[in-house]
Amino acid sequence: MTRSASRLFATTACALLAACSSTPSTPEAQPAASASASTAQEAVANLASASGSLASGKLVLKPMGDGVHISGDIGGLGPGDARGFHIHEKGDCSAADASSAGGHFNPEAQPHGRAGQGPHHAGDSDNIVADANGVAHVDAHVSGVTLGGGAANDIAGRAIIVHAAADDYASQPTGNAGARVACGVIRVVK
Repeated sequence: MTRSASRLFATTACALLAACSSTPSTPEAQPAASASASTAQEAVANLASASGSLASGKLVLKPMGDGVHISGDIGGLGPGDARGFHIHEKGDCSAADASSAGGHFNPEAQPHGRAGQGPHHAGDSDNIVADANGVAHVDAHVSGVTLGGGAANDIAGRAIIVHAAADDYASQPTGNAGARVACGVIRVVK
């Protein structure tokens, strides 16, 4: 029996018995389903410039404690600049101004605020600050989110955005952080 015929048989049997999921069980389908159901060990986000900026960098994300730890470097910023730094709802950086990434990741419909200090979006994080060479050395922890597994608070496949200005942690809905100057999609690597 060919693979196509096997899949058709499995799909038909599932429909008749109403005891299977809508996805046929094949050896090829099993690893993908298992991988998406587990929590990732590491992800990366390669940030590319947006809105005509020179900002770019690479971040590594790892599950840690009650959330996800983010580390790495982002260059092309002004010396001493403080910039808004958020996880956004969509993993799409295709628009020149990164607007395709949507708003801040906010699965619990909270107001914008400062992480760790009252209600805030799940994607809210403290500002990053560039050194004298215009490089921000990111060492951030985002609580209450997961990396992989598909839960409502899963950040895998979403985008990280660096903004043109500092987040004031109060203005709704984005903290008055301005244009999006770098964007990278969170991609699980292991």
